[in-house]
Amino acid sequence: MSDLDRLADLLGLEPHYHDIWGNRRETSVATKRALISAMGLPAATDEQVADSLRTVERRSWSRPLPPVLVSGEGQGIDLGVALPAGLDDATLLWELTPEGGTAQGGSIAVRDLPVTDCTTLDGTAYERRALGALLPVSLPIGYHRLDLHVEAAGGTVEPSAGPSGSTTLIVAPDRCVTVEEMVPAGRSWGIGLQVYSLRSEHDWGMGDFTDLAGFAEVAGRLGAGLVGLNPLHALFPADPNHIGPYSPSSRQFLNILYINPASVPEFADADDLRARIEAPAFQATLTAARQAELVDYPVVAALKLPLLDALHARFRALPDDHPRKIAYAAFRQDMGAALDRHALFDALHEHFFRQDPAQWMWRTWPAAFQDPLSPEVAAFAAGHADRVDFFAWAQFEADRQLGEAMARGRSAGLAMGFYRDLAVAAHPGGGSAWADPAMLVRGANVGAPPDQFNMNGQNWGLAPLSPLGLRESAYRPFVELLRANMRHAAALRIDHVMALQHLFWIPEDGSPGAYVAYPFHDLLRIVALESRRNRCVVIGEDLGTVPEGFRPALEQAGILSYRVLYFERTADGGFKSPDEYPAGSMAAVSTHDLAPFKGFWTGRDLDWRQRLSLYPDDASRDKDRWDRGVDRWRLLQALSREGLRPDSYPTEEGDQPFRVELSAAVHAYLARTPSRIVMVQIEDALADDEQPNLPGTVDQHPNWRRRLPCRLEELEADEDLRRIVAPMTAILPR
Repeated sequence: MSDLDRLADLLGLEPHYHDIWGNRRETSVATKRALISAMGLPAATDEQVADSLRTVERRSWSRPLPPVLVSGEGQGIDLGVALPAGLDDATLLWELTPEGGTAQGGSIAVRDLPVTDCTTLDGTAYERRALGALLPVSLPIGYHRLDLHVEAAGGTVEPSAGPSGSTTLIVAPDRCVTVEEMVPAGRSWGIGLQVYSLRSEHDWGMGDFTDLAGFAEVAGRLGAGLVGLNPLHALFPADPNHIGPYSPSSRQFLNILYINPASVPEFADADDLRARIEAPAFQATLTAARQAELVDYPVVAALKLPLLDALHARFRALPDDHPRKIAYAAFRQDMGAALDRHALFDALHEHFFRQDPAQWMWRTWPAAFQDPLSPEVAAFAAGHADRVDFFAWAQFEADRQLGEAMARGRSAGLAMGFYRDLAVAAHPGGGSAWADPAMLVRGANVGAPPDQFNMNGQNWGLAPLSPLGLRESAYRPFVELLRANMRHAAALRIDHVMALQHLFWIPEDGSPGAYVAYPFHDLLRIVALESRRNRCVVIGEDLGTVPEGFRPALEQAGILSYRVLYFERTADGGFKSPDEYPAGSMAAVSTHDLAPFKGFWTGRDLDWRQRLSLYPDDASRDKDRWDRGVDRWRLLQALSREGLRPDSYPTEEGDQPFRVELSAAVHAYLARTPSRIVMVQIEDALADDEQPNLPGTVDQHPNWRRRLPCRLEELEADEDLRRIVAPMTAILPR
């Protein structure tokens, strides 16, 4: 292997992949150089590659301990210490601190530790010695710390002068929390929705957490066990035109536009704010926003944010011993430095974007402000402390309202609660990328390889997490991300869960993309650990190109597979029977990126593709139309086999019109699967034909803006909804 190949291999760059047609695609030299550089290692020339290779090879020998070791519960701790050769007469002192426990330690002669490996780097000989004899046979699940240093014979070397190191020992269970552990019957069903799409008599032009609470109560009374949510991730408050929930500023925090100002406790006695809202001009804008067919995010922001500013001022005026102030202080402590930096980023982004819209990306800010640790950033934080505090307080209030919504749903009968959605990555111009630059890669974006829908592949414009950064940080950002998204949740859906094993990176220099491996088994174990700690079921969105052996690994870890009716096909193209669905799955008819069932049956999604000229030629359009007709025929055949074809469909011909009873039959079909969770999308429940998002479009289609056709107060009595969820309530327990 060349130095470049060896370096690429050490960094997890996969040398080739097979595309959806089975063609083998080699990772080019240009791609290897570009992606290695994106990881922060120079690779433009052969000399740089050789230097970077030495740096990587030296890393595991030049420090005594790796930054992290992840082990399974009940397994031994297989850990070695790397030391310069010739320290046989020295003493190794160690201290192990279990999570939440008391440190224990001791010492041992280096010569008594067996040598397991050795090497010579730059003229220095190193040995790796096994530490297993020092460590307990097993540690409890959790995050533990091991510190050690080597003292020369006779104690003549100060601890700080000899080799020393620390590592995080993560001990994890084998499996996530299961649905069987959450609900007695071991199965449940739910309704999935985009929160912003909710309408109510009191909304502000988009659904918010108060509307979500009302919806959760309706779902609970209907017998649902879950309410599934779109990603609630933080976007960019200074620019409400950036609306994609899967392209967030931060996946760790919430979108503050979901706050209902009228539900903020400080609003209760705010007569001045009530007067402002009741003013004719404000009411006219608010009424227009409520009646609009689509969400107008800038208008919603203009209505809400000034009120939130005023409510924050009232909050600041509360005495320090007020329960709200005490709760806020506890929230800030729980969220830690990550919240401080996120709030600071929002204040900086607002500051620079308002000065010049061309400074939307933080990489265009003055150089000093691109570094979160610079003196200039510290001075800004001090000089704009109130504004920074506003954004931190807004996160506190959003979190409180989300928690209240889940509590109200459970009180109304939701056996589980909410399932939240974790996007695959964050926007490179957002708060996460700015706050922790070692964690997000620069110079490459997340995407997908070429397929039948996108012949040139897809560039999602998102910044991938750095596999090196993850390990160097002992997976701290990943742990914090899971915990944040498991708050107020009974289940977590991980979008594009294959990212736990590998992600398709596309270099910014235009080179072809390639897959980059991640520490799959480590990440899988951490997911299981946080699942158990937060009592949160995990669902992996495993649609698309799935690596061999990946789904069995998820199943073994207790992560539910995501099965969509449209894609569950037999070898001849027919629809799989209900009993062919795996029990370890969540089943649904559609997703936010696909047509709801009525749109599928009527070809509404194909109409959009034709209208927006998304077909390369007429032949492709005509083939889609033909295939859809065949799919309708196949679906009626599948329903017939199960005795579920409605009487209003006298034959299996695919040219029959859509009727609500057909959608009810299709959901009854899914209810017969052994899937642990079956979801009904709210668009299907209301027999809507428009999808929330049309992939391949940005502004041509009203992505992430569609509102539901009826108001929250009307949902429970909606006849279509009751007919479509009836099979769920009849067959599935809560």
